[in-house]
Amino acid sequence: MPARELSSGWLRGVLPTALAAVLAGGDHHGYALVQQLAAHGFGTVRGGALYPVLGRMETDGLVEARWEPGEGGPGRKVYRLTDAGRARLAEEGASWQRFSRSMGQLLRQTTKEEQ
Repeated sequence: MPARELSSGWLRGVLPTALAAVLAGGDHHGYALVQQLAAHGFGTVRGGALYPVLGRMETDGLVEARWEPGEGGPGRKVYRLTDAGRARLAEEGASWQRFSRSMGQLLRQTTKEEQ
């Protein structure tokens, strides 16, 4: 059975945190970010979803972008997580853990009630 894509609503909600988590491991250009997200089970993230989020993160001071020359092709924008981005990732990570525990408890309770 093929893996299902994440709900687009879920993806919209977690994409900034997921991008920050990937960027915490090192600088990446857009396509590499898409590849990393896919490798972690987020499915295909289109540029129309990715780049506006990166732009907002840059405006908010969470990421910095720089242009690097291409090797035999056009240059590309490379993103780096800032110290403010790392702090936000730590906050969001803690919030996610609380949310995940609460949702897990609710779903387990619901499953028990249905049996």
